[in-house]
Amino acid sequence: MTTKKNNFSQEEWLNRVNLAACYHLADYFQMSDIIWNHITSKTSNEKETFLINPFGLRYDEVTASNLVKIDIDGNIVEPSEHPVNPAGFIIHSAIHATREDAYCVMHSHTTAGMAAASLKNPIKNIDFSGTMFADRIAYHDFEGVTLRKEECKRLSESLGDKDVMILRNHGLLSIGSTIAHAFIRLHDLERACQVQMLARAVNEEVIEVSDNIAKAHATEIANSDKGELAFKALMRLMEKKDPSFKN
Repeated sequence: MTTKKNNFSQEEWLNRVNLAACYHLADYFQMSDIIWNHITSKTSNEKETFLINPFGLRYDEVTASNLVKIDIDGNIVEPSEHPVNPAGFIIHSAIHATREDAYCVMHSHTTAGMAAASLKNPIKNIDFSGTMFADRIAYHDFEGVTLRKEECKRLSESLGDKDVMILRNHGLLSIGSTIAHAFIRLHDLERACQVQMLARAVNEEVIEVSDNIAKAHATEIANSDKGELAFKALMRLMEKKDPSFKN
């Protein structure tokens, strides 16, 4: 299949390029899991369709043109030579269907993320990244492999108005009003989990930031540029290392 840029609107092609870059960046930062997990985004502001990775491809094999367009139920709505994993879209569909501001949804199974998700109090206010999420993390209890549509309602209720969620005994999730926004949130949450695991593994008492300072810090970060500058810088990095995501 040789789908090209001119087959899509300007907005959709830009979303495809950004989302493909997001997949490559997730792989670069070791937030991929072979062929599992997903990053989804709306096709455009005007459409209730979504873009998702082709099932069976690694994150570094995703390109702008091979992303698959699906509806809210995970059905392929345009010709594609690749299948999708409808079960893998259940978590994403639960969020996309109930949060209009969820332009992009990311989900990961990283070692640090899953380790933190196994703790009763996974993120303490002990570092720069962790305090970004002071009082801003949602939690969802583990129900096994997410294959049942009836869990969708519980997932969206667990997320509420938060923008990141720790799926207990499972992994991490972020949403964003843009692809860059969702990526930077997951990247920061992943770093927070890494720091937690390292700092709390040693036999020394950690220094916790006070709640008022942590919450003020989280508000300042939330009111920043939402990761746009950082994401553009990282896209330039990907263009140097492997520009195939733009194909």
